[in-house]
Amino acid sequence: MIKKSPIALAALLVALGTASIAAIPAVAQAQTADTAEKDKAKLEVIRNEWSKPYTEIQKLIGEKQYAPALEKVAALEASEKKTAYETFFISRTKAAIASGMGDNLLLAKSFEEMIGSEFLPAADKLRFMEAMAGTFYNIKQYADAQIWTKRYLGVNPTNVVMQDLLVQNYYLADDFANALKEVKAQIAADEQAGRVPDEKRLRLMHGASMKLKDVNTSTQALELLVKYHPTKEYWADLMYRLISKPGFTDRMRLDWYRLMLANENLEDDTQYIEMAETALLAGLPLEAKSVVEAAYKAGYFGKGKNVAKHKPLQDKANKQAADDAKTLDAGEAAAKAAKTGLGMVNMGYNFVTYGQFERGIALIEAGLAKGGLKNPEEAKLHLGIAYHKAGNKAKAAEVFKTVQGNDGAVELARYWTYMK
Repeated sequence: MIKKSPIALAALLVALGTASIAAIPAVAQAQTADTAEKDKAKLEVIRNEWSKPYTEIQKLIGEKQYAPALEKVAALEASEKKTAYETFFISRTKAAIASGMGDNLLLAKSFEEMIGSEFLPAADKLRFMEAMAGTFYNIKQYADAQIWTKRYLGVNPTNVVMQDLLVQNYYLADDFANALKEVKAQIAADEQAGRVPDEKRLRLMHGASMKLKDVNTSTQALELLVKYHPTKEYWADLMYRLISKPGFTDRMRLDWYRLMLANENLEDDTQYIEMAETALLAGLPLEAKSVVEAAYKAGYFGKGKNVAKHKPLQDKANKQAADDAKTLDAGEAAAKAAKTGLGMVNMGYNFVTYGQFERGIALIEAGLAKGGLKNPEEAKLHLGIAYHKAGNKAKAAEVFKTVQGNDGAVELARYWTYMK
C-alpha cells in the first residue's frame, strides 16, 4: 500500500502559486467621509501603517528567516478592528511562511482560514481544499484529510485523484469496510462508463477485502486485475486460488493446467510431468507430446532430480501420438457410432490438439447435441477452448457464458475470456 500521495505536493504548488506574495498589495488611501464602514471592509487593501512591517516580512521570507517573519505577522494579527481583507491577507502571509518552514499544521490552518474568506476565488478555494486534504494526508491525520477530501468531492465529484485519496484515507485509517465500499463504487462507475479501472484501485479493492477476510471480493478483485492489467503474478494468484476452492474437482485439473500453460505459470518440471501424464490418460497423446516439448523448451526438462522421468515420458508421448495419428479417421467413425455423444466430444477435442479446429468443433457440437454426457458443462468448456484456439474469440466467449456448475468449470470458462 502506498503510504504517500503526490497530491499534497502538487496541490500545494498550485495553492501557493495563488497565495505567494510577490508584491506589496495596494495600501489603503485616505477614505472619504461618506464611505460606509461595510464597504470599506470589503476593499482589497491594507492599512497604511502595515506597509513598513509588511515590507520587512517580505524581506525576511526572502531570506528564509521564517521565525522572525512569523513574529511580525503575529503583531499585525493582534491589531484591532481588522477588515475582512486584512484577515485574509494575514492568513495568506502565514501560509507562505508555513510552506517555507515545512509547518504543515500552520499551513493547513492558514488554508482553512483562506477558504472561508470571500476574497479567495471559487476555483482557488477548490485547489486549497485539495491542498488541505493532501497536507493532512501527508502528516497522517487521515480523519482531517477525509473531511477535506469529502468537502472537495462535494463540489467536484469527478476528480479521480481525490476519489482515490478518499479510499486511501479510509484504508490507512484501518476503515477497510468504507474503503472497500468506496473503491467498489468507483470501479463499477469506471466499467459502466466503458473505462478501464485503474490498477491501483483494483489493488486497493483486493487489499481491503483481504483485510476484511472477504475471500469472494478479493477473488473478484484478482479477476479484474487479470482482466484489465494481466501479469504473470496476478494470473498465478488467481489460478492457485481456484484450485484451492472448495468444490473444485480433480476432473478439471487438466483444464486448469491448460490455462496455467497458456498464461506461462507452470513453474517446475513436476507440473509439466503431471499435465503430460494426465493428457495421456485422457487419450490426448499429441497434447502430452506438446507439453513435454514445452517443458524442454522452457528448460524444465533435461535436468534436476526428476531428470530420469523426462526422456521416458517423452518417448511414451511420441509413440502414442504417432499411433494415434494413424487412427484418427477410425476413431471419429467409432465415436459417431456410439450411443452417446461422449466419444464425439472427446474425439473432437483430440482433433483440436492437432490443429484441425473445424473438424474438432463440429464433432464436439454434434456430441453435445446427441447428449448422454455425464459432464456436459465440461464439454461446453472444451468447445469454448476450441473456438478460442481457432481464433474465434467472440464465439468462444458466447459458449463460455453457457457453462454452469460449481466444480471449477465456470471459473475456467470465464478466465479463458481474459486471455488475449
